[in-house]
Amino acid sequence: MQVYFSFTLQKKDTMKHIILLFSLISFSIHAPAQALNPIQWSYTAKKIADKTYEVHLTANIQNTWHLYSQTQPADAINQPTEILFKKNPLITFNGKVKEVGKMLLFKDEKLKISANQYANSVDFVQVVKLKANVKTNVVGSVEFQTCDDKKCLPPKKINFTVALN
Repeated sequence: MQVYFSFTLQKKDTMKHIILLFSLISFSIHAPAQALNPIQWSYTAKKIADKTYEVHLTANIQNTWHLYSQTQPADAINQPTEILFKKNPLITFNGKVKEVGKMLLFKDEKLKISANQYANSVDFVQVVKLKANVKTNVVGSVEFQTCDDKKCLPPKKINFTVALN
């Protein structure tokens, strides 16, 4: 009887260890994926003239990470940043989105690829003009990819709204 009890206790302890091990593995797999958000975006508008605004989409980039430019060399394989604006009959968009920041050219001689990228921060600026003295919003999305020296995260799309007052 003691042998049976002893065996049951060991089997029960083994099951606890197996459940604990699977729980830890599951947590370690899911926790980093949820925690990785190396780009923090902010959206603002600055009035620069009568009915004219600069819309700023600012990316603050964590250390060791980088964000790709809207324009890439022909041999680039990563997703360039893409900013799309929804049509608004009260607004005209003047020119293209400008990038304000220190662009870095990344080259990997082994893979024979290169990329235009930013570290620390970059400000994407679009000039817009209101057709009348009204309050409205600039609405759109930014799709981007970010990488560090070891991995790239899948492209991510974020919607934004910026008030023009």
